[in-house]
Amino acid sequence: MGKLTVLTLRSVIVALLAGAGCLQVVMAVLLFCETGGGDSATAGIPRIPVLLIGILGIACAETVLACIWRLLTMARRGTVFSRPAFRYVDVVTGAFTGAALLLWTLGVVLAPGEAVAPGVVLLIGVAGLAVGGVALVVLVLRTLLAQAVDRDVQASRMQAELDEVI
Repeated sequence: MGKLTVLTLRSVIVALLAGAGCLQVVMAVLLFCETGGGDSATAGIPRIPVLLIGILGIACAETVLACIWRLLTMARRGTVFSRPAFRYVDVVTGAFTGAALLLWTLGVVLAPGEAVAPGVVLLIGVAGLAVGGVALVVLVLRTLLAQAVDRDVQASRMQAELDEVI
């Protein structure tokens, strides 16, 4: 992987982490500050659960970004095809699964009442399904990583045997 690619990806990750951190701070302030009377458009929406789900969802995204940073570092060093990489891939899978569960929870929280249209709740459920699908794709990629690691171990073993023969 080229230095420019690594630098660009790391710059994007830093920008996303900074933005996510700022957004979490704003949501935390909204969570702990009461704004007097709410406007009529958001009167039926339970504020605290929605904000908590938002904060936890952003934490899932930050977790994925941190793991991608570590995997990028491993790829740059040429050690991504090793057993320690599985830990980061497993964390990414868990974060996507958690995000899908949070989206479905958000849909359940917003479904009662008439503050949110049923179509919006359906879209949130479909988004949760899509994020769950991403978790499954990452799980398939983990299987491919496991096969690559096994092949790498076999190649190293065969190279050692060939070196003994020569």
